[in-house]
Amino acid sequence: MHIVLLEYFVLLFIQFTGLPGGEPIIFDHSNVSRLILQLAIVLAMYLINIKTISDRLEVEDEMKRTRERIEMNDSSMDDFLTNISHELRTPVNVVNGMSDLLIKKGAGQEAESVKTAGIRLADQIEDIQDYTECKRETLFLEEDNYMATSLINDVVTSFRMSERSRELELVVDLDARVPTMLRGDVKKLHKIFRHLLENAEKFTRSGGIYVRVYSASIERGVNLCIEVTDTGKGMDQAAIQSVTEGMYQENKKRNRSSGGIGLGLFIVYGFAHWMGGFVRIEGVKNLGTTVRVTVPQKVVNDKPCLALEKSFDGAVLFHVRPAKYKVPRLRDFYRNMANNLALGIHVPLYAAETVYEVERLKEKLPVTHIFMGQEEYVENRGYFEALAKEDIVIAVSAEPGFQVGADSRVMLMPKPLYAYPILKLLNEGRAARDIDDHTSGGKVVFPGVRTLIVDDEPMNLVVASSLFRQYEMIIDTAGSGKEAIRKFRENHYDVIFMDHMMPEMDGVQAMKLIKSAALDLNRSIIIVALTANVVSGAKEMFIREGFDGFIAKPINTTDFERVMQRVLPRARISNGGDR
Repeated sequence: MHIVLLEYFVLLFIQFTGLPGGEPIIFDHSNVSRLILQLAIVLAMYLINIKTISDRLEVEDEMKRTRERIEMNDSSMDDFLTNISHELRTPVNVVNGMSDLLIKKGAGQEAESVKTAGIRLADQIEDIQDYTECKRETLFLEEDNYMATSLINDVVTSFRMSERSRELELVVDLDARVPTMLRGDVKKLHKIFRHLLENAEKFTRSGGIYVRVYSASIERGVNLCIEVTDTGKGMDQAAIQSVTEGMYQENKKRNRSSGGIGLGLFIVYGFAHWMGGFVRIEGVKNLGTTVRVTVPQKVVNDKPCLALEKSFDGAVLFHVRPAKYKVPRLRDFYRNMANNLALGIHVPLYAAETVYEVERLKEKLPVTHIFMGQEEYVENRGYFEALAKEDIVIAVSAEPGFQVGADSRVMLMPKPLYAYPILKLLNEGRAARDIDDHTSGGKVVFPGVRTLIVDDEPMNLVVASSLFRQYEMIIDTAGSGKEAIRKFRENHYDVIFMDHMMPEMDGVQAMKLIKSAALDLNRSIIIVALTANVVSGAKEMFIREGFDGFIAKPINTTDFERVMQRVLPRARISNGGDR
């Protein structure tokens, strides 16, 4: 703008001084007026443009400073989340671990209550972290191979630990055609399941929950579909809309009947979208809610996760009295589960609502298995006990603690009923053992594995040592990174579990010095991060720094076993049930 103004005055000067051969300018009243008006307009435009440009530059500078502050705040928030996660999860780890020890020593219901409270607190700490990361879109995906049946087994196990497992029915419908082995962020899938089940439980006073899992083929794998339907109070469209905005609570009054901090469904949305999927909610007030989550997953083994032995030759009866259900939709849940399983594994399935129908179908068909509920068995115990002495497998889905006679041949399947135990009984009949355990191979152990646990918190050492000894490992401990380095030089270890945040020397520094010492001593060593730092992307950070594995506190035994089976040589792993 300065150059343009200067150019204007230069041209004006040339015009006033006159050009060779040109006519001179006459300064009369008219020309002077036009000149003054022109000068006023040019100067006004100049000042306006200078002001506009200056304001814009100031705005850009302010935006730049704001971005820098945001980046600094983001960095500070990352540090804050890491620190607060560590500081809160460390005592929670101690509470959960020590309550486990007390339970094993027979401390009773009090210790169980302490553990339940500790688990709930740990979950809420994670929820706050997950909510923050979803809001800021700073999530990281941690892909691992996992079995579809294992994922469902964990869902069933978590429901059994729920306080409302005796009040509500859980029906799990796993499509037999889902691939056996998938690859994706299984931890986030677990959290999606947890939030969906917790919300369904909170808002369902009677009836139950129907979980359906199926898949649809896509170009690079499958879309894994998770559908959770409840018989609760439902959601209207306004409530469904507010879910995506975060921190939705159905009742915010002080005397509200439902618990929770209102983050679950927003986290489900955030996880699903970050994984490339989507969420759909359908609800009718007072008639229940259905939440469908669809996420793409890679396929590692496309073999169907449930398959009937080719040698199976018979018919299956499903004996349930519809009238026993106070909430009619439960009957539909069980019927859908049974029909979908029968279609998936190609087995002839027949419904029998009464003993008369059971007897009639038994005369017409080669019935080999009869599945029923606890009430149906109790009502006609003598009849079914007699059938069990024949060549027919009688399987009863019963509440925990339900018993049959010592000489009974009736097979019990603990609630909630789902596909795996049914298929196991179809394939193995009365010879089936560990009906409810999809691993069915006994507890995995790591006998004689020499282990060093490094942590500056003494109680964390007690908790980890107690847990690892259950896996027949030889345990040693160190209270700092420096002590760990000294002990490594003086002793031989197979695995070192290293805490992250320790005074004087953190876990990353200690790990690198130990690995350097291992090269000098011509040794091999496996170092696994065992830390309360579980912000999204922490695992990748530790692996990138040079750790061989990552386990979060509080220690989840499933995660621990998975990591150990990955990092240890196969010869150092044993199935406890086979030894």
